[in-house]
Amino acid sequence: MEKEVVISIKGMQQYEGALPDAVELVTAGRLARDGTGYTLSYQESELTGLDGTLTTIQVDGEQVTLMRVGEFNSQLVFQEGRRHLSVYNTPYGAMSVGVNTRHLLAELSDRGGDIEVDYFIEIDHALAGRNVFRISVKEAEKGLGSLKQ
Repeated sequence: MEKEVVISIKGMQQYEGALPDAVELVTAGRLARDGTGYTLSYQESELTGLDGTLTTIQVDGEQVTLMRVGEFNSQLVFQEGRRHLSVYNTPYGAMSVGVNTRHLLAELSDRGGDIEVDYFIEIDHALAGRNVFRISVKEAEKGLGSLKQ
């Protein structure tokens, strides 16, 4: 199963000594069922500062993996109550990134669903801040034309 969907993303980043920064985005994407999980993918835009980057979110049971491929390549693994390390590649070099997930909810079906992740992020082993994102996925209306990835 693979279908075109509308993805609504609400994100909040809070870094020490700074006011929270919130972003909201609605974009077209694809939802696919693969084995026991789901894969959600969409193209980033200028609004997110990641224009030309493909973001893929894999939901498999109690684990969500966010991958970005483009100018900034990264893979972040979210699992409630667990800490995962990964490498974040930028044009300026690579950084070690730690993700400590406080809360994770991932309820997707063939018709869409919701993903919520609340996590702390560490950069080179120093706490950098707290991030929260909520993603709502709905089937795209028929007759809107093809969405290109």
